[in-house]
Amino acid sequence: MRSITIRVLAACALVSGAAAAQQSSPDPARDSTSSGTGTPRDSARRLAPVVVTAEARRAGYAVSRTSTATRTDVPLRDVPQAVTVLGRQLIADQGMQSMADVVRYVPGVTMGLGEGHRDAPTIRGNSSTADFFVDGVRDDAQYLRDLYNVERVEALKGSNAMVFGRGGGGGVINRVTKEAQWAPTRAVTFEGGSFDHKRATLDVGDAVAGHALALRLNGMLEHSGLYRTPGTLEREGVNPTASLLAGGALVRLGYEYFADRRAVDRGIPSFQGRPLAAAATHFFGDQGVNSSRALVRAAGASVERGLGGGVVLRNRTRWTDYDKFYQNIYPGATNAAGTEVALSAYNHAIERRNLFNQTDLTYALATGPVRHTLLAGAELGRQRTGQLRQTGYFGESASTTISVPFDRPAAAAPVAFRQSATDADNTTTTGLAAVYAQDQLALTSYLQAIAGVRYDRFDLRYHNDRTGQALRRDDRMVSPRAGLVLKPGEPVSLYGAYSVSHLPSSGDQFTTLTATTQALEPERFTNRELGAKWEPRPDVALSAALYRLDRTNTTAPDPNDAANVVQTGRQRTTGYEMGVTGNLTAAWQMAGGYAAQRARIVSRTSAAAAGATVPLVPRHSVSLWNRYQLTRAVGAGLGVVHQAKMYAAVDNAVTLPAFTRLDGAAYLSLGRGVRAQLNVENLLDRRYFPTSHGNNNIMPGAPRTVRMSVTLAP
Repeated sequence: MRSITIRVLAACALVSGAAAAQQSSPDPARDSTSSGTGTPRDSARRLAPVVVTAEARRAGYAVSRTSTATRTDVPLRDVPQAVTVLGRQLIADQGMQSMADVVRYVPGVTMGLGEGHRDAPTIRGNSSTADFFVDGVRDDAQYLRDLYNVERVEALKGSNAMVFGRGGGGGVINRVTKEAQWAPTRAVTFEGGSFDHKRATLDVGDAVAGHALALRLNGMLEHSGLYRTPGTLEREGVNPTASLLAGGALVRLGYEYFADRRAVDRGIPSFQGRPLAAAATHFFGDQGVNSSRALVRAAGASVERGLGGGVVLRNRTRWTDYDKFYQNIYPGATNAAGTEVALSAYNHAIERRNLFNQTDLTYALATGPVRHTLLAGAELGRQRTGQLRQTGYFGESASTTISVPFDRPAAAAPVAFRQSATDADNTTTTGLAAVYAQDQLALTSYLQAIAGVRYDRFDLRYHNDRTGQALRRDDRMVSPRAGLVLKPGEPVSLYGAYSVSHLPSSGDQFTTLTATTQALEPERFTNRELGAKWEPRPDVALSAALYRLDRTNTTAPDPNDAANVVQTGRQRTTGYEMGVTGNLTAAWQMAGGYAAQRARIVSRTSAAAAGATVPLVPRHSVSLWNRYQLTRAVGAGLGVVHQAKMYAAVDNAVTLPAFTRLDGAAYLSLGRGVRAQLNVENLLDRRYFPTSHGNNNIMPGAPRTVRMSVTLAP
């Protein structure tokens, strides 16, 4: 432990004191003076900052509260929903840098290959590329996110439309970013390792300008190699933030610039129901063609202010500009002899601009013995998306596919990209207007309840820029949520919950619309869940959940007319999960979980027959990470990840084998704020296949990977 100094702002004391006076005294005359002295309250502004010195203990893995799950600040144990939170310390100890790293330790979630250029989780049997949020605001573009500016990551499982709006059928993933604080922050990390890995991050901040203003800057720069290709990964990000106390309100401002450039890797094909027996570094395609570029610019502002009488106003605005381009040559089916592989190609440019505004009013009151936390809010949003896709044509024959030898899988013919008759060239504009209301009730000291409902109007306008076709659809969606929490003791919660989400038939990226999908009703996701949460100590959290999630209104072929579709398709996911997070002893920290899931097509859909198993949903998965502090200066970490076999696609033709992977770490404190860390992934150098994008884009796991970092935090 080391000593730190925290400045407690006189302005904060002024704000809290004024709020307390407002609530305790209905007399405006008394509010204008401090108690018993007659001194004007304005004199408090002349108080000097108070300096408090305390011993800073190393942060633990357990996170006790959330303001995301219910849009109000509540203990995690009282949220009637399965929530896994990975805090800053766990992220740092494992050296996590991507969302794929994160979900490895989230029960019930797997990460798809996403064609090698986007995050694509499957949560409770439902895949998505759009169910991502930043500080509770939608971040639904297709790219690979980084964690350099993240305070924690929250995975909220089950249907979530009451809080988040459309989509979120299986759950959502929310990144809570680092914000400017009034405590000093000084940290810079340099990292290097296998496959020419080089990365540096910066995190600095402090109070300025008479302590009413705090500033913080997070930055990242990476230039690394890739284990399966001579290509590179280049990333840079910068995220300045400011926090300001002004007029009794807390104002937060931030801007982020993030760029990601990399070689696109679509993995290897399959043969006879299994991944092809190729070397882990066997690259199918053309390393000179396969590339991806993502540029994200985002600005945000939030205001929080007490209005008196127990009412608190919160408003958040976020504007984001996404610019994405990728092109690739990728493997298809292998011939019957397993000697040749078909290759195809395309590229895709997409631009998206998002603007969202959320306003929440909360009000705490009591009606007799019942205590209420009321929430009323509204969300407005506008998104404009333009996309252009082009097909790749090989050689002089201008064929859209070529066959290459298995032992020489690089594309031998030059490829030219141009539009085919079916390639996308369109613009979509969406408008969102939503209102929601919620009541959290403390009925007795042993019983709590939550009930809420959200109404969304989602308007989509589609324009085909090549043909001039214009289509429009207007969806009205009502999404209820209800939960009951029984508390036999303060650290224990037993709960039951019911929630609903909807997804318009234009899909989670709403980039296309046809005359058929224009007329379809939104898909519906209904989650029923029972669970238990227990905190035997304040720094240890145990949880368990049993659930059934039904996806209905899914399209299926009309049995009486093959040219039409009907919305009779159904999917059901059932399962249970357990989680543990926290400090088991003063020296031993643990984080992990177990999930057992079964995701089935109950009634035929457009993609699969009844009885098919949903892909990328292992029957069992386990992850467990341990950190043990051996001495004051030396620590060690050991983790295990096990995943049962699962299908690569919904036709269930290809199986990804089960695997177990061990990871390790060592930590060394060198004094004066200098720390060294060694992370080793896949300690035993096992061959495994963690994910896929269909039957013929299967990603081999990386061999043993070593990363070394040094952090300077004076």
